[in-house]
Amino acid sequence: MSDAAIRQPDIPQPASPTATPRLGSRARLRFWAGFLLFLALVAGAAFAIYRYRQSQPAAVLPAAPARQGDFLVLIRCRGELQAERSVAISAPMVPNLRIAWMTPPGATVKQADTIVKFDSSSAQQTLMQKDAALRQALATLDQALAQSKITSEQDKTELADANFTVERARLEASKQEIVSRLQGEVSKIDYGLAQQKLKVQQATVDLHATSDRSRIASLTRQRDQAQSDVDITKARIGQMELKSPLAGFLIFQSNYSQGWINAKPFKVGDNVYAGMVLAEMPDLATLRMDAKVEEIDRGRIAANQEVKVRVDSLPELTLNASIRQISLLAEANNEYPPIRNFRAYAAIPKPDPRLRPGMNGGMDIIVNRIPNAISIPSKALFTHAGKPIVYVAEHGRYRAVAVEVLARNPDEIAVTGIRPGALVTLVDPEKKDAKK
Repeated sequence: MSDAAIRQPDIPQPASPTATPRLGSRARLRFWAGFLLFLALVAGAAFAIYRYRQSQPAAVLPAAPARQGDFLVLIRCRGELQAERSVAISAPMVPNLRIAWMTPPGATVKQADTIVKFDSSSAQQTLMQKDAALRQALATLDQALAQSKITSEQDKTELADANFTVERARLEASKQEIVSRLQGEVSKIDYGLAQQKLKVQQATVDLHATSDRSRIASLTRQRDQAQSDVDITKARIGQMELKSPLAGFLIFQSNYSQGWINAKPFKVGDNVYAGMVLAEMPDLATLRMDAKVEEIDRGRIAANQEVKVRVDSLPELTLNASIRQISLLAEANNEYPPIRNFRAYAAIPKPDPRLRPGMNGGMDIIVNRIPNAISIPSKALFTHAGKPIVYVAEHGRYRAVAVEVLARNPDEIAVTGIRPGALVTLVDPEKKDAKK
């Protein structure tokens, strides 16, 4: 067998003793470097989770800062706006009234503007009839006066003739001495008859004068009555339009002609009785808040105290006012169980033009002021072991701090024991953690 056919396998040569320690040290360095890097990553992640968990309560819980300033001790009460002065709009004293036109309810009107018009067609027809009767009475009176003058002139003529006849008979009777006795007696008789006729004529003249005066007086009364009827009808027509006594708006009353159940405010076409109240016109310059004060707070309020008035429909509006009057006796309401309250009236010196009587609202009566007080929301005060505390936010955590309560309000509480501007939580962190 040749040397080419028979070949021995290659046997590796052993490494040198100096190369083995170098390879082991490099592997250990890489291992420890990776291990240290892993530990650093784990520590960083743990620290980030810790910081996140520490800052999480401060970011979730609602909080508010403590405010420093004048603290107002208030008594809050509810009520409604009322007009201290209002004018009633009444129907005129005219029969058979019907509303033909009226100002829309709630519309603003000026003083002396027309607010209600009544149907005057029947009054106009009546005026035409009364005017015709007046003209007839005037014509009859003028005719009577003319006839009286004619009768008077005729009576004067006949009376003058009678006087002339008497005088002539007297002259004839005076000739008794120069004429025969028979003729003298006849003349005396004629003289007597002439005197009697004169008396009759005088009585007739007096009768005619008296009769004419009586008839003229009667016709004059008829004329005056007709003139009075015309004047009354014209006055009624003039009252068919009602004018506004002041600037403001109208609040129409309910019409109970169809019964209490179907009562609705007056509208066009409704019949109105003479003298009844149709509407009420409040004086907006005399608006005041009529509020109910609980009996427990009656001793803390007095007249002329400052008041802050709020209206539900205008939440952005706050009006300055003062208490003008407080009821002397408590009034019971219709609620059950019955509650007795006092009434306080706050006059508003400068009412907003948007205010209307009947608007619901409230007022805060200022009974005391605490200067430079630290106040917190009422929801931020809690009780621990019977003592008031607050939770102050510091570095992402909340710390319980004992405080002293100086005064309370429906919304805020004046306290001591915390610095101004401190952030206090509005919920109890311990109860929130217990729920989790």
